[in-house]
Amino acid sequence: MMKNLIGLSKEELAAELERLGEKSFRAKQLWQWIYFRGESDFDKMSNLSKELRAKLKENYTLQRPKIITEQISKDKTHKWLLEFDDGQRIETVYIPEEDRGAVCVSTQVGCAVGCKFCHTGSQKITRNLTAGEIVAQFMVARDAYGEWPSPTNETRYLSNIVVMGMGEPLHNKEETFKALKILSDGDGIAISKRRITLSTSGIVPNIEAVAAELGVKLAISLHASNNEKRSQIMPINKRYPIEEILKACQKYQDIMGMSRMITFEYLMLKDFNDTPEDAKELIALMKKFNLGAKFNLIPFNPWPGCDFAPSSNNKVHAFSRLLEAAGYEAPIRVARGQDILAACGQLKSKKQAGNPA
Repeated sequence: MMKNLIGLSKEELAAELERLGEKSFRAKQLWQWIYFRGESDFDKMSNLSKELRAKLKENYTLQRPKIITEQISKDKTHKWLLEFDDGQRIETVYIPEEDRGAVCVSTQVGCAVGCKFCHTGSQKITRNLTAGEIVAQFMVARDAYGEWPSPTNETRYLSNIVVMGMGEPLHNKEETFKALKILSDGDGIAISKRRITLSTSGIVPNIEAVAAELGVKLAISLHASNNEKRSQIMPINKRYPIEEILKACQKYQDIMGMSRMITFEYLMLKDFNDTPEDAKELIALMKKFNLGAKFNLIPFNPWPGCDFAPSSNNKVHAFSRLLEAAGYEAPIRVARGQDILAACGQLKSKKQAGNPA
């Protein structure tokens, strides 16, 4: 089987060209064809010699994953079920706004964290994705919206990347980091690091590296104000309790600066974590660790077989007001793509009754 060049670093790409007897400077030209222009046909790479193009065709591919299904929500959220060469599948989502939007990428087939409120968590981990499989998800979205060559930040609609799809990205640190470095490289796709957010359930040993090695934005899936409640819905908390996560967040901000706010994602679950007491406990935690923080309050998106229900609008808004009164931004996320199971916590790649994914 021919080697796929998508997902190789610049250094790895140069090494492949050297094996073909080519000068390493050709790597930048090839990189720009792959990631700036989005070209998948070697024959169209006009500033490469015919001889080199023939060698590339003979030895390599620029294959995207196979699109199994495509669904577009009534609110224009776009979801793809993608299949890789080994038959494994994941879901990728594009969430559009009026003049921009975010591509939500997956980093694993399934997930080992097993959060009780998450549809993906009900699917056991199968394997990590490669850097190429992560990058290719964004390229599929770019293909669909015709955003090649890479547009400027002012004109692009696929403007942001959120690593919030299937899987725990810090359980797949090396490949996820490699992919994000490719996606943010200025010679190619060129998504600003300030427009990339990595969301984690709190894999403490790797949180500092998000700042030290990547410099992208950090989001923590918190979802409870104390360890007792968090452990009930997020088994990972027994290994990495809240206090250890917040200490790691301090190290992230020591590197990035207090102005780089950490987003704490908080899923509003009816009669579980939505009381004024929960909000006050959250505020006390943030004050104790002196974190530059903001909250993202997420209405729960039900999925078939789940045991939770969403909090009432009144409770969610009251919760938000308490956090804002304490000086923290606490917007309420607008649920998107619910009619196609594309909203937060709903992604899953195995076929479900009544669900094409």
